[in-house]
Amino acid sequence: MRTFDLAPLYRSAIGFDRLASLLEQRAESQPSYPPYNVELLAEDKYRIVMALAGFTRDEVEIVAERDTLHVTGRKQKDATERTYLHRGIAARDFEQRFQLANHVKVTTASFDNGMLTIDLVREVPEALKPRKIQIGDANGTLDNVQQLEQRQAA
Repeated sequence: MRTFDLAPLYRSAIGFDRLASLLEQRAESQPSYPPYNVELLAEDKYRIVMALAGFTRDEVEIVAERDTLHVTGRKQKDATERTYLHRGIAARDFEQRFQLANHVKVTTASFDNGMLTIDLVREVPEALKPRKIQIGDANGTLDNVQQLEQRQAA
């Protein structure tokens, strides 16, 4: 098991205690079933692909709640009694949780040939994007050139 020394983070970053607790939780337990991939498609586009052999679309549920994505599979009981010589396809119930960063939203989900695909995108509101601040003089006014440029842009 790996341990993280987060003391440098606490010294220079304020309000990142949630991130530290997420790291600690992930280090403690990481479910391995069902297998999945997390892909980076573009700068703000992601895809989760889960291999759900033996499941149907009706047995899988996806719920996005605030900053968590829950994917749950409840296998319906087979009425037929079977005797396996080897059972390599688990097809057991599962619950997988993914922590989503701020402003990450699920856009689409599809289920095809036993593969569940969930597309996500990060949509940062315009008000939260970085913006350049003009620097004025001591009186708070901009120089004449900057004032003319702002008038022409408007």
